[in-house]
Amino acid sequence: MATHVLIIGGGIAGLNAAKSLGDAAGITVTIVDRQNHHLFQPLLYQVAMAGLSPADIAAPIRSILSGFSNIHVLQGEARSIKLDCACVEFDFGVLHYDYLVIACGATHSYFGHAEWEEFAPGLKTVAQATEIRRRVLAAFEQAERIEEPDEQKKYLTFVIVGGGPTGVELAGAIGEMSRYTLARDFRRINPRLTRVILVEAGPRILPMFSEEQAGRAARDLEKLGVQIWTSSIVTNVDANGVEMGDERIQTATALWAAGTEASEIGRSNGMPVDGRGRVIVEPDLSIADHSNVFVAGDQACFTHQTDRPLQGTAPVALQQGRFIGKTIVQELSGKPRTQFQFFDKGQMATIGRSRAIVEIGRFKFAGWFAWVTWLIVHIYYLTGFKNRFFVVLQWAWSYMTFRRGARLIVEKEWRMNQLESEEMLVDTTDDMPR
Repeated sequence: MATHVLIIGGGIAGLNAAKSLGDAAGITVTIVDRQNHHLFQPLLYQVAMAGLSPADIAAPIRSILSGFSNIHVLQGEARSIKLDCACVEFDFGVLHYDYLVIACGATHSYFGHAEWEEFAPGLKTVAQATEIRRRVLAAFEQAERIEEPDEQKKYLTFVIVGGGPTGVELAGAIGEMSRYTLARDFRRINPRLTRVILVEAGPRILPMFSEEQAGRAARDLEKLGVQIWTSSIVTNVDANGVEMGDERIQTATALWAAGTEASEIGRSNGMPVDGRGRVIVEPDLSIADHSNVFVAGDQACFTHQTDRPLQGTAPVALQQGRFIGKTIVQELSGKPRTQFQFFDKGQMATIGRSRAIVEIGRFKFAGWFAWVTWLIVHIYYLTGFKNRFFVVLQWAWSYMTFRRGARLIVEKEWRMNQLESEEMLVDTTDDMPR
């Protein structure tokens, strides 16, 4: 009987684990994800800022894995993991496994204030990206039709909470879009006067980069009109503003990029976790007392290489996914397990057009060359030739024209006749026998 490997999560870690097991003799693979598509999250901010469309950075999981006859793809959500009986309960039923790979990713952390999410959405999914795009673009439209100066100023003020790479990229993109793209399209307002405020609780932005590189990024942001508020801890977020102690910024659009926490599935099923909910793993990425269960990506707390948890980045997830797949294949062929070793290829962040910072070991550079490096690396890691081709075309067009091709405000409500439908529902309800 074939060995069954069950993978929960079709992100970078789960997808690469599946690919490493593709067409392996004597192995069948089932990969389950809540969505039907794989999303390249490092470029998600470009969807939120109308630079790319969702289809440019996402592809159906079935399509990606269709070339492997031993891989089955299912859409569903994991409810609970029963380690003792080697099975997982999903919303569609129960699946048993010989090996289990948990790669459910992470969500945003509001540090005990989940109610803030309504007013300051995070950026982890396509739905969140399109909602951020809707809020940002709608704010300019709202300001265009308002005459009262203070109210208009509120809609032309954007607050991004969190000075990590995502927050920096969002702030830079809004600053760039308001000054170069939207400035030509509005008549009653001047988008160049838009206030973009980046709020960071720590002493400086981009703490994972060197102080020199973070300073360069801060200067590039300021050239785009972004104000940086460091050592500012957010104490409240509501529909009309963001508070930092006694300070309050009136804004209609706040965005959250301040922290993450791992999926609840690890903590809720009794696995050992750290303070951010990440499952504590062994040197081979398995969990204690269950060597056939692996955890990878944002959900794993791996400290065996640097005494500190590896960052939740795409390279970490990719290498861990591939390692787990190869480990399973080698073990089934009688070879001993080895310890996971992460090869750090460096880190990078983009601030806007022709502006980026790159660190590869001791080698650091910034500016236009760093920006081109950022483009090449992200295009390389995109899934599929079609996505790479269209992203290159879109970026080239945007670079030459300063235009953004995905500036669509998509409302949540899909019914054309909502009022009539609700009235019919009421009338029908009234006629029902009691």
